[in-house]
Amino acid sequence: MTAKMKRREFISLLGGAAAAWPLAARAQPGRLPIIGFLGGGTRDSARTWVAAFEQRLRELGWTEGRTVTIRYRWAEGHNERMAEIAAEFVRIKANVVAVYGTQAALAAKQATADIPIVFTLPGDPVGTGLVASLARPGGNVTGLSSQTTDLSGKRLEVLREIVPGLRRLAIMVNVDNPANAEDMKETQAMARAAGLDVATFEIRRTEDIAPAFANLKGPADALYVAPDALMTINRLRINTFALAQRLPTLYGAREYVEAAGLLSYGPNFPDLFRRAGDYVDKILRGAKPADLPVEQPTKFDLVINLVTAKALDIDVPPTLLARADQVIE
Repeated sequence: MTAKMKRREFISLLGGAAAAWPLAARAQPGRLPIIGFLGGGTRDSARTWVAAFEQRLRELGWTEGRTVTIRYRWAEGHNERMAEIAAEFVRIKANVVAVYGTQAALAAKQATADIPIVFTLPGDPVGTGLVASLARPGGNVTGLSSQTTDLSGKRLEVLREIVPGLRRLAIMVNVDNPANAEDMKETQAMARAAGLDVATFEIRRTEDIAPAFANLKGPADALYVAPDALMTINRLRINTFALAQRLPTLYGAREYVEAAGLLSYGPNFPDLFRRAGDYVDKILRGAKPADLPVEQPTKFDLVINLVTAKALDIDVPPTLLARADQVIE
């Protein structure tokens, strides 16, 4: 092969490779597209979710440091840091911002009307003003809802199976999270409809947890903790207090039960983060958030911790164990 033919072949190969590169990568020569990832909790508390997100991106051709740059920032349960992080992503001109939780999503939306935002886990994205509707989100925001408020009845049903003498339910909630207002309202309504007495304990920061448990002594047969980044960070702390008071705990995600909680029923969070990778991929390749409908969970997990049940002298019904997606022994 002559030198001229080799050169022609090389140029042809380059042209073919460029055509295969994602649109966002080609839009700014010399600069990898940037994904800003805003987490309301900590990297450790979200490590399985991040792993699922990154794995899906790799499957779609987005490898950190080679075809994309991912900037992770963590609010560590401090709401005021979310706005600062969102503003940073605007300054560095991120191509897309991925967030989880209602508070982080609202902070990102308030920071920019131009950069696409993909959220994961908000329980009620319409009610909290993130999107106009699930089918037609409008604006620069879309993603995956956790459908939290729709699951209250099912959670209470399962809790009553495992604690048949349940009469008094305590609810612990981060009231600074707008999504929790509807979850709390729905859970209170379902509990009262089932003939339960309900007591609500409001949390705004880690320092509020110990005093809440001090007030919990006596008036509750079980505790429901509304899903939230602050609660996720403190899940082991919460479960330690609950076990000390011999209090069965109900959650909306398996991560709490893996940290010694008793029971959870809710969406499979890693699956939602995998699907968030699909949204990010589509946007980096040119799709507009307004054209991508908000999706809801398709996988739900019932998780039971038998070690915790034994510590609480609770006999889990065999029928409930048979229905569980995961049993921790």
